[in-house]
Amino acid sequence: MSAIYYAKHALGNIVEGECLCASDGFSARYDLDRINGTFSRPSHKLFGKSYKDKILVLDTAKGGVASAWMLYEMKSRNIAPLAIIFNSVNPILVQGAAQGDISMLSGFTEDITQALQSGQILRVDPSKKMLEVLNGADN
Repeated sequence: MSAIYYAKHALGNIVEGECLCASDGFSARYDLDRINGTFSRPSHKLFGKSYKDKILVLDTAKGGVASAWMLYEMKSRNIAPLAIIFNSVNPILVQGAAQGDISMLSGFTEDITQALQSGQILRVDPSKKMLEVLNGADN
């Protein structure tokens, strides 16, 4: 049986992929090596992990206009996540996700970083504001 979570806010296209999850923030500017597609800030809980073609599940967005533009730049080089899922997100990063064509959900009734685990296979359907766990870490 799959688990389903609903968000308050959503944009983008339907995507399916592997979850990369941490109770940590997200800054495209300070947390990522955008050339190699990995988390590069040593204190980040996902340090050293590749975000390319993953569905990122993180606590909150950090940063402003530079981070937003970096999402577009990452997508243009095909070194981007499939989607980013947040407990909370700022409007600037939402604009960056829209410009970069990266699906995004935010605003769940529970802490989504505690409900999901890295390695699970997720389906993100922004048109329904829905996140579904297809299988994974403990299935």
